[in-house]
Amino acid sequence: MNADFSERRVKMVDGQVRTTDVTSAPLLEAMLVVPREIFVGAPQRDLAYIDEDIRIADGADGARYLMEPSPLAKLMQLAEISPTDSALDIGCGTGYASAILSRLARSVVALESESTLAETARSLLSPLGCGNVTVVQGPLAQGHAAAAPYDVIFIGGSVAKVPATLLDQLAEGGRLVAVEGQGNSGVARLFFKSGGIVTGRRAFNAAIKPLPGFEREHAFEF
Repeated sequence: MNADFSERRVKMVDGQVRTTDVTSAPLLEAMLVVPREIFVGAPQRDLAYIDEDIRIADGADGARYLMEPSPLAKLMQLAEISPTDSALDIGCGTGYASAILSRLARSVVALESESTLAETARSLLSPLGCGNVTVVQGPLAQGHAAAAPYDVIFIGGSVAKVPATLLDQLAEGGRLVAVEGQGNSGVARLFFKSGGIVTGRRAFNAAIKPLPGFEREHAFEF
């Protein structure tokens, strides 16, 4: 493994992740191990560890991005993932978040709408030993009901609003983490299912790139 990138991973974790109150030891260890640079194109590898979202593809519905390290880590920590959990990664892109989740959860379904990205994710995850990850293709906002319910649902980009379809796929005691809103108005939220009822709470502000396919049904709200 490239020593230079290994050093960059350490700097990323120490300088971008730990400094934003991420303290989960399993999560930090996973981020130190997973080679973020392989999940971006070769011309972008020198940028793989910067504290910005990185454009990885121009999808049919809009551009796709690799989420910057800090909000990704904070969202995953918010979900309190345990080794017995089943997880759904929505908008897996090239597979980075799924690779992290694979080291935290029992099983991961990586949902991707773009066939090219889905194939890339499969090709990258297999050599990393992520045998507990299954990459599936389909509309992101519909989730993947065939393998539901899930203990954890992670949405890999900001959305206008988390659809009820996804909340319905949570197991009892399940958690969904997502950023609602775009730009500086983005807010990370934790949704929790208890007694068959899902409630949500605001967790922290987060400015990340939008995930296509989650546009509001109505353009205006009064």
